[in-house]
Amino acid sequence: MRAMLIANPKATSTSRRARDLLVRAFSGDLDLVIADTAHRGHATEIARRAALDGYDAVIALGGDGTVNEAVNGLLAEGPSPDLPALAVLPIGSANVFARALGLPRDPIGATRVVLDALRAGRYRTVGLGTASHSGGPERYFTFCGGVGFDAEVVREVERRRSAGAKADPSLYVRTAIRHFFSGTDRRRPALTMEVPGLPTKSGVFMAFISNTAPWTFMGPVPVNPSPKANFSRGLDVFATRTLDAAPTLSALARMMTPRTRPVQGRHVVDVHDAAEITLRAERPVAFQLDGDYLGEQDLITFRSVPKAIRIVI
Repeated sequence: MRAMLIANPKATSTSRRARDLLVRAFSGDLDLVIADTAHRGHATEIARRAALDGYDAVIALGGDGTVNEAVNGLLAEGPSPDLPALAVLPIGSANVFARALGLPRDPIGATRVVLDALRAGRYRTVGLGTASHSGGPERYFTFCGGVGFDAEVVREVERRRSAGAKADPSLYVRTAIRHFFSGTDRRRPALTMEVPGLPTKSGVFMAFISNTAPWTFMGPVPVNPSPKANFSRGLDVFATRTLDAAPTLSALARMMTPRTRPVQGRHVVDVHDAAEITLRAERPVAFQLDGDYLGEQDLITFRSVPKAIRIVI
């Protein structure tokens, strides 16, 4: 079996020694080619080349950003049963997609699971989401999108990481608290949400779009606004029409407790199993996919793509 290993040497918690251990584990089973990423978007280029060259599998060794780029490279020409299968070896700070698939959090344990699956020919086909905006190409995402406050937090965290801060749950918590009270606009909602077949919702401050549950993790604790979301259905949405401190903190607390029903409330908008969601903004609003900040936009359309990609699992 021919496989391309895409490794992000800068991913949180990784090291060349760990990568070499993983390569040796695969060497007896695969005709393995190793490609290190050198810049943002490089994993997309490598995965696209692997798809064009007819590889059997692409292995993403990195965090959620590396996985997202690999997915977008594999699906550059759209879903197809002939595309390489994707294997994920998590070495990032959150690894939400890998954890949602049920993979062990450590790369050594995940390697054992992936090797067993490759030897047995076990695959799972999962649905993904896409997001498109004016002036930009459609982009796939694996587990979540966000518009508004959470994307602003991702932007601020990326700035701090560029300045040398370590990406860990405490950095996100500190950044979110600081930005909530002194950075984001909590008075003027900018968003209007449109879902075919449902009433239009205006006065929205922020929206989480989920392709699976949980939406993310705070260390070991799942953050779960839309627990019914899963890879075999459409997209789920949690949106809020207030950023007042009390209802926002109450909703966050409920997201972090075990639950089977979506977070609900007087100021909450919930949508389950949507094929398409459009968010219009009165002014440019921050936007992220899979924890990757993508700038400010005033019109974003999210779509569900059933059975988009094969995963080694």
